[in-house]
Amino acid sequence: MRSHLYPVFKYTVIALWACFVAGPFFWAMTTSFKNANAVQGGPTYIPWVQYKPTLTGWRNIFGGAGGIDVIDPFVNSAIITIAASAISLALGSLAAYALSRYRFRLGFIKNSDIVFFFVSQRIMPPVVLVIPFFYLLQWGGLLDSIPGLVIVTVALLLPIAVWVMVDFFNGIPREIDEMAMLDGCPPFQTFVRAILPNSLPGLTVAAMFCAVFGWNDFFFAFRLTFTEVQTLPQAVVALNSSIPPWWTLSAAALFGVAPLILLALWVERYLSKGNLSGAVR
Repeated sequence: MRSHLYPVFKYTVIALWACFVAGPFFWAMTTSFKNANAVQGGPTYIPWVQYKPTLTGWRNIFGGAGGIDVIDPFVNSAIITIAASAISLALGSLAAYALSRYRFRLGFIKNSDIVFFFVSQRIMPPVVLVIPFFYLLQWGGLLDSIPGLVIVTVALLLPIAVWVMVDFFNGIPREIDEMAMLDGCPPFQTFVRAILPNSLPGLTVAAMFCAVFGWNDFFFAFRLTFTEVQTLPQAVVALNSSIPPWWTLSAAALFGVAPLILLALWVERYLSKGNLSGAVR
């Protein structure tokens, strides 16, 4: 009896969780194709039956009347996310490889403490960091600028890259390093030629995490910019007034989350650790 009930229970829980996750997206999708009358007329979800679809919300996010132009904020967010993720992956991979292959000690501080130090940067509340970041960027003349936000975002993403890559490098056999060094490769060439080619799944996971956190950052962009630079999360939140235009807000939210969904679908095959194909000679 239990063997028959377990699959039913399992798939019921999965179905309920899928509905819970997909529900907000379904609501935003239907609302983005409504106008003010359809939204104010009560809950309606079936197009052409309960309401007549319209592209008003989508026109508004591309500069239509009563809306915003999301192109510039989208480009700003893309530049900041791509630049910060690339720098974080480059620096984080080097640091993670060193922490995985070499032993560091300064008094009671050892490798695990250094890794925890990196991770602890994500534990601190953002409000603790925003004032030091503000004064540092002000001192460097980088307030309200894309380079300033890139620097701040790197500081936020670097711990994630180190944390993910240390764990992944620990799973790669040290024999690969030894074989490369026997072939005459110094440590850096060993890292580039032998380890990185076998680290694509880990790099992809780290890049995905960096992209998600970098793309969705609102707090630091809101506090460290004024008029010159606006990111996509800022542009979406700017629509949330006392009487928000839900059709435009829904379209902007879907437009903002679409790149991450497409990125996740593209890198899906790398999101689980792959085997070390080609690593054994």
